[in-house]
Amino acid sequence: MPAADLLLENASQIVTFRWVGEEKPAAMGWQVLTLANGALAISDGKITAVGGQEVVRAKWLRRGRTQVVDVRGKTLLPGLVDSHTHPVFFNTREKEFEQRVQGKSYEEIAAAGGGIRSSIEGVRQASEEELLRRVSRRLDRFLELGTTTVEAKTGYGLSYEAEMKSLRVLNTLRKSHPIDVVPTFLGAHEMPDEYRNNRDDYIRVLTDVMIPEIAENHLAEFVDVYCEQGVYTPAETLKIASAAHLAGLGLKIHADQFHAIGCTELAAEMHAVSVDHLEQVTDAGVEKLRAFGCVATLLPGSVFFLGLNHYPPARKLMGSGVPVALATDFNPGSSMTQSLPLMMTLAALFMKMTPDEVLVAATIQGARALRREKRIGNLAEGYQADVLVVDAEDYRLVPYYFGVNLVEMVIKKGKILIDRRSKR
Repeated sequence: MPAADLLLENASQIVTFRWVGEEKPAAMGWQVLTLANGALAISDGKITAVGGQEVVRAKWLRRGRTQVVDVRGKTLLPGLVDSHTHPVFFNTREKEFEQRVQGKSYEEIAAAGGGIRSSIEGVRQASEEELLRRVSRRLDRFLELGTTTVEAKTGYGLSYEAEMKSLRVLNTLRKSHPIDVVPTFLGAHEMPDEYRNNRDDYIRVLTDVMIPEIAENHLAEFVDVYCEQGVYTPAETLKIASAAHLAGLGLKIHADQFHAIGCTELAAEMHAVSVDHLEQVTDAGVEKLRAFGCVATLLPGSVFFLGLNHYPPARKLMGSGVPVALATDFNPGSSMTQSLPLMMTLAALFMKMTPDEVLVAATIQGARALRREKRIGNLAEGYQADVLVVDAEDYRLVPYYFGVNLVEMVIKKGKILIDRRSKR
């Protein structure tokens, strides 16, 4: 007789997604379904049943074995999937925040030695143990805010030693932290100062030394490049992306954040899994994304935090058939937040995405941007049991609220990791 390890019952809503295809009215092909007064059963870390209260209880409840949690008045959502973050840094950059409030632009601060370059010294000098502690605490905060899977980039070391140290930190946490960590190598985040007069030498270090070693030792799943005016050119990006493909690593590209210089088109043609930012994407770039099936990962937090007003054209992208994901872009310079629910609010207000669209974009579409859409991001039978219990009777309240955390319970792989109900 089957028996559930955990049974969540009496939910006001259980939200699940069903693929209906791009030709039907849906959130990027996903129909958002809500089950009222339902139950969800979990066994061996996976969802085994989602359905009517009596049917699920009759089949899966076994006295003495099944832990039963009454979630009356609550909504069950899939664990959130944050597919673009930069958590491996040492020092924060609140002084730059103050400078921006006083009128300096992000690009002006970067040109004066701030920005990404200002974070390099801290990572290079930090011990691996202290860096590990700091990143672990940041992952704790992601989990508290409902994120159960996080893509995590390097990119604040920009030397062989510091980038490998950053990857070791991420791989230690991938094994030890309850959140699922997906490591990405972003050695091409900026040009290190010591290579500014010989850029080709650093690119050779990336392509001929670091990427092959990372692939051989399975230290990262993806390689990313910040393709942007004044950072890495499309030609340089092509060299790095080609090395990633040769090594068998997936590709993600920062593109069209401040200037459209052909990065999106290149990334699509290189079969990038996702192309991220896209504030300045052109019509040609949108068409390339559609044609090659790339996920457009949009990062409204960076636009908001930099005090800008040119958000990515979400409606144009979705209307053209481009799958859209939402992510925090958590980093110390341009998006100091770990809250995907806040990104959902910003996307709704400033990119005119519907509640259905932002929820899909922060869950199963984020999973698609990590090549995991068949394993996580949905409350459906067979999926990994990453479940949120939120203090809301309707899922649309999640983007409607802002600046508060509605997450009461976080269940990861069938285990209750956070439970705030007893504190109320």
